[in-house]
Amino acid sequence: MKNILFLMLCFFVVFVSCKEPKVIEINSEELLQNLKELSDDSYRGRLFSSPEGVKARKFIVEKFKDAGLQPINGEYEHEFSATLKKKQRQDLFPIKKKPLDDYSNVPDTTIVGGNAFGILNGETNKTIVITAHYDHLGVINEKIYNGADDNASGISALFTIAKYFKNKPTKHNLVFAAVDAEEVGSLGADYFLKNFNNRENIVLNVNLDMIAHSDYDPELFGSGLYHYPDLRDPLEDVHTEKIMFLFGHDDPNNREQADWTFSSDHKVFYRANIPHMYFGVPDHKDYHRYTDTYATINEAFFIEAVKVIIQSIENLDQHLYEEAN
Repeated sequence: MKNILFLMLCFFVVFVSCKEPKVIEINSEELLQNLKELSDDSYRGRLFSSPEGVKARKFIVEKFKDAGLQPINGEYEHEFSATLKKKQRQDLFPIKKKPLDDYSNVPDTTIVGGNAFGILNGETNKTIVITAHYDHLGVINEKIYNGADDNASGISALFTIAKYFKNKPTKHNLVFAAVDAEEVGSLGADYFLKNFNNRENIVLNVNLDMIAHSDYDPELFGSGLYHYPDLRDPLEDVHTEKIMFLFGHDDPNNREQADWTFSSDHKVFYRANIPHMYFGVPDHKDYHRYTDTYATINEAFFIEAVKVIIQSIENLDQHLYEEAN
């Protein structure tokens, strides 16, 4: 009898550990092409307030329409203004170390940027907001900082995720927001949230920032479970055999990992007491350097990372609905 029980236990362990990853079908070629487009030299690093930043936003709006997103209150984009002082170039970045001369030629004046957005309506009036920033560092010392991983990768993923869910209705509304001015203090995300109607119906922010570059072990992190442990179960049900999907970078008491809670646009939602999940990779050798180009991303890793994020959104959508009902 003991031998039979032992064999049954072994079978159960093998069965559970060999659960097949869910098949997620996306247009990988289109995903990569959109990243290549946004990180092209013609966008000159997509600096906040630059003509190339506007060009990127117009490209994003057209891609949102092509993905089937509907306008929000009749619009796909909003402009906003901000006053940047030279001293802010350094003071605005307590978390990430950045080049200090990005805005050395910008006087104390009001400049204009903008966000792009669209929605897929769900079965309830509750909303999940999926964000990624499209701005980067522009041109520094005559070198173009293309920002392929940071964050053309997140924006390209938005298009692919929207197309995936276009014909797969979710319980929640899915709002896709390509926000500006992350590199100067998440001004675009802040403006978006402050001007979003029915803000009280937002149940989750999913933020994508740097998801296409893994130098060594192919690691994608989901960050936020320290603050929102109830989200762990649906994420643990995400399966992949091609990359490592890990949790962490959210515990302020963990001295072995950087705390990413305030490292990108999700911090705006966190400060507004809206739960978030941030998907990203650790800083790599090309982070905030002119070498962050399409040539240095990891194509296979990026494709699988987007599939993992899609699985995560599906699971979180169902989990949050069940918890609320």
